[in-house]
Amino acid sequence: MKEEIWKTAQLYGISDRIRWVGTVEHEAVADYMNAMDVLVLPSVSTLRWKEQFGHVLIEAMACGVPVIGSDSGAIPEVIGDDGLIFPEGDVEALADRLRTLQQNEELRIELGRRGRARVLEKYTNRRIAAQTVDFWLRVCPCA
Repeated sequence: MKEEIWKTAQLYGISDRIRWVGTVEHEAVADYMNAMDVLVLPSVSTLRWKEQFGHVLIEAMACGVPVIGSDSGAIPEVIGDDGLIFPEGDVEALADRLRTLQQNEELRIELGRRGRARVLEKYTNRRIAAQTVDFWLRVCPCA
């Protein structure tokens, strides 16, 4: 797959814009996220697996990076209306979402802003703890 991508990039004259990055130390993740124009999570469900959460989405959103995700599993719930969704496996739809963000800087900035706000509203440790307490109080009000 990597070789195919590389050949396609050379064909289109963009191979000098590609950086292959392996494992990144945890402390460096934010640096890499902040270097992105957009993060794509193109998960594809199998018979035995669907994307459960896509933690990388909230990491990118926390950095103000706009996100695009497939409709696999929980991705649409994590992104909500604060990023773009495409049908899993639909390469043309993904290309369309990428073109949209490439051509619309205002939208790219707005989705980055909204994504960060979503993380602060829903996915901080404090907010998750409060949601957990609320859940337990609903299912066991006697506590």
